Amino acid sequence: MKTIKDRPRVDFKETTLTSHVAVDYCELQYPETCQEFKRIQNEQYILFCKKQKNYGPGNISVGTNLETADDVKLSLTGLWFRMNDKIQRLKQLIVLGHRDEVGEAETDTFQDLSIYGVIAQIVSAKVWGK
Repeated sequence: MKTIKDRPRVDFKETTLTSHVAVDYCELQYPETCQEFKRIQNEQYILFCKKQKNYGPGNISVGTNLETADDVKLSLTGLWFRMNDKIQRLKQLIVLGHRDEVGEAETDTFQDLSIYGVIAQIVSAKVWGK
């Protein structure tokens, strides 16, 4: 069985003709931070794919084809509600210091927020579910 560490490394350098100065700088100055960032993004991509397989695109597009501005707005509003739920969860755990009662780690909440942010960008580009 393959694990995340068995997966090919992701190259996050820009694929345009622009300079890689910022990426090169960060990877030189902060190699462990950059490697961990890449590992987390790869792990999140795998989780995104698993959830997409389970749910399909309709839960995010709310049954629309994201063809109109209103369709996109509806979908982004749904994402906003989901993200707000996660922010409120973090507020309870981190800001107010309440104990977890359901077995949902802070890391899971951060991961969900991050993935929802990427999904929102895909929805805005009108390529969700395509």
